[in-house]
Parts: sequence; C-alpha cells; structure tokens
Amino acid sequence: MGLPLTSTKTAPVSYPFGRPEGLDLDEAYEQARKSEGLLWVHMPYGEPGWLVSRYDDARFVLGDRRFSHAAEAENDAPRMRELRTPNGIIGMDAPDHTRLRGLVTKAFTPRRVEAMRPHVRRMTASLLRDMTALGSPVDLVDHYAVPLPVAVICGLLGVPEEDRDLFRGWCEIAMSTSSLTAEDHVRLAGELTGYLADLITARRAAPRDDLVSALVEARDAQGRLTQEELVDLIVFLLFAGHETTASQISNFVLVLLEQPDQLALLRDRPDLLDNAVEELTRFVPLGSQAGFPRYATEDVEVGGTLVRAGDPVLVQMNAANRDALRFRSPGVLDITRDDAGRHLGYGHGPHHCLGASLARLELQEALRTLLDGLPGLHLAQPVEWKTEMVVRGPRTMLVGW
Repeated sequence: MGLPLTSTKTAPVSYPFGRPEGLDLDEAYEQARKSEGLLWVHMPYGEPGWLVSRYDDARFVLGDRRFSHAAEAENDAPRMRELRTPNGIIGMDAPDHTRLRGLVTKAFTPRRVEAMRPHVRRMTASLLRDMTALGSPVDLVDHYAVPLPVAVICGLLGVPEEDRDLFRGWCEIAMSTSSLTAEDHVRLAGELTGYLADLITARRAAPRDDLVSALVEARDAQGRLTQEELVDLIVFLLFAGHETTASQISNFVLVLLEQPDQLALLRDRPDLLDNAVEELTRFVPLGSQAGFPRYATEDVEVGGTLVRAGDPVLVQMNAANRDALRFRSPGVLDITRDDAGRHLGYGHGPHHCLGASLARLELQEALRTLLDGLPGLHLAQPVEWKTEMVVRGPRTMLVGW
C-alpha cells in the first residue's frame, strides 16, 4: 500500500528563488526536492502552481500528455510579467503541435546537423581570428558567443547576413522577464511581422534552399499551416535558435575557467569534449525560473501530491538535473561522468527541444576552437550579468589570452 497523497494548498511560496546574477542554483531547490510532495508557489503574476524540482517527477510531467500547454491560454497562467503574449508552437498540444513540429524536424535531424559541422567549425575559426585581431581583452559575448548561433540559425532560415543584428535586439525584448508594456509589444510585433512578411514575399517569389522557403511551400502548396502559424514558427525558430545557445557558450567557458582542474583535463583529453558539453548542460542552471506552465487535464499523482485537474505545474529542469537520487554528487562538475547525457537540459517528451542536435554541435565546436586556439584564455574582468531575462548568463564577459 502506497503512501497517502496530499493535495493541500497552503499559502504559496514566492517564486522564482534566488538572483539572476551568477550561476549558483539556489538552496531552496534542494529543500524543495527533499520535502514531502510538491511545493505550492506563486510567481509575480498569475495564479499559484505546483513546482516540480525532482528528476523523476520532472521527466514524468514532461512526458505525460495529461499535462497541457494549450490550456495556458484559457487560464491566468503563472508568469513573470503582467503582459501575456502568445507562445506559438510552445503553447500547443497534439495534434497542432505535432503538425507544426513535423514541418521543421527534418531540418534538425542528427544526420543533417552533423553534415553542418565543417561549416560551423569554419565559422568559429573565423570568429576567433576576428576576435583576437581586436587585441586583449575582448568581450566574448559580443564577438564570439552571440554571433555564432545567430549566424547558424539565420543561415538555416535564409535571413540575409546584413539583417542579423536586428534579431538580437528583438530577442532581448521578447525574452525579457521585466514588464513588457503594451506599447513595447505592439512595436516588437509590428517590426517583426513586417520584416518577416517581406522575407516571406521574397521567398515566395524566388525560393531558395532554406527553411523559410520550405515553410512557405508547406503553406502555399500543401496547406499544412496558416499564415499566422508560418510567421509564429519562424519567430520561434529565430529566438529559440540563438539566445539559449549564446548564453550557454559564455556560461560553459566561465564555468571551465572557474574550475581549472576540469579545464586542464579537457585540454589533455579532447576526446572528452562531447561528454563535457553534456555534463556542462546538466550542471549549468540556464533558466532563471521554471519553464512554461502545464495544466493537468485530470487528477494526476506527481511526487506524492495529487495534482487536481486544472492545476498548473511548473517544471524546474535545472533543479531536476541536480537531483542526488539521479546523479552522483550532482553539485560537482565532472566531465568524465558516465550518465551526464541523461540530463533534462533540452526537456523531454513531445516538447523536447527540436534543435538539441544543433545546439550540441555549436557548443562542441565553440569550445573546441577556443580551447585549441587560446591556450592562455582567462577572465580579464568580473562578468556583467544579464538581469530580468528568462535565461541566465553574462551580458559582457571580457577575456584575455
């Protein structure tokens, strides 16, 4: 006979925990993992929800279709800012989510992504040459970490090179957790949709070998998505395809510089690079809070708590990746860890990050080029951190060599 379930909702705990500066995982997550059942929390806006911070619980919720993304639109969802904006494909359930995801997954298969490795390696080498030509110290974020994923995703989509800087500014606004005013949202949406309307028109008139052309074909000839879905999908790919990876490039370099024993081991054992990227993904808490809420569509037991139908659930994957019941010495970075690849850094289940293979490739090549090309790489000044963003990482990171 199992332990009795609890569904008691006491006064909610203020969430998120901790500060955005730095890469420490707040101790409150450890307390939440060790406590009985789930923690009832409230974010600055929206209704309270259940916080999931243990590995098994997180994997269960992420993979179970009884937890709905689409229901967020019908509720006062837990969130960081007052203004609510559509989540596009992230805010969908099957079959709509499956339909749209199927249109782009073939562009991100491991085989197709691996074929891009020589091109990405040339890009990292070019960026390193340009960066070192500026002389030490130089900002790794502006001159290396951001330009690489921006160039890769814009190249895949077919965004002209001269327009790529536009998306960095748009993305910073869209991914901010500060109060985005209605005027900001109208301006952002207008600029983006106007630009993409022109790009779609250009590809409709003269298709190229890029993802936007393929999506336009799926819209016009096959009727597999609406015009609004076409624009939303391109926006999602642009934003998701660069901000997280850019932040992790800087985060990974910083963590390795702060742990010289692991950096030295990686330099001595370059064969550990792929595993090091997995371990760094597990270890580094990228998200500043739990991800998009999922709503239970029926009563479901999660971690000893009876989550009632209609309750929102917030999954904190960073905390799950530090669960001692799943990972040995979870608070220790160990690039030789044999189960590092079991992390939930790219999610799990139907909404598993479709660009995971591409992100891995970019992170591997970014680290490889830096370690090979700059044996004396070091931090030149204290890091200036991003604040009020959904992802954590340096805003500026001056390095020398």
